[in-house]
Amino acid sequence: MAAAKAEVKKEEDLSLPEYFMRGAKKGFYITVELIAPAMVMAYTLITFLNLSGIMPLIGKLLAPVMGIFGLPGEASVVLLAAFFAKAAGCATAAGMYMSGNLTAVEATILFPACITMGTLIGHFARIVLVCKVRALYYPVMFATPIIDAVIVMFLTRLVLVLMGY
Repeated sequence: MAAAKAEVKKEEDLSLPEYFMRGAKKGFYITVELIAPAMVMAYTLITFLNLSGIMPLIGKLLAPVMGIFGLPGEASVVLLAAFFAKAAGCATAAGMYMSGNLTAVEATILFPACITMGTLIGHFARIVLVCKVRALYYPVMFATPIIDAVIVMFLTRLVLVLMGY
């Protein structure tokens, strides 16, 4: 019995490396269980949209909305990818630029939005669900980064227009 008590150290008895290892284990668990599935879903969705030919339909459907920001409708896929992971959004924008679906100016408008809104699902899973925040606050937590992304797209477009692009 004494050996079992000795094995389980109190929090205040842990050394700095032990604190680090405990935190690293928790971080790894959160990444594997909560964040990675969201990122895989984002990459899968984008690939599906490209391979199935749905991307042009999205472009036509969302062209009026995305046109407000000076973007083609297909650019909404970048924002959808960024919703799941910043890297996915930025990679999607870069890929669409390389394939000629986006111009450099359009990609420039999208990048700050990807960073501002990016990884919303991952952050939600890592922070909000782990901390057990009341569901009452979920809509505000989702709306705030999206509103920020809308604002930053307008501001980026304004700056580019003032610069002559």
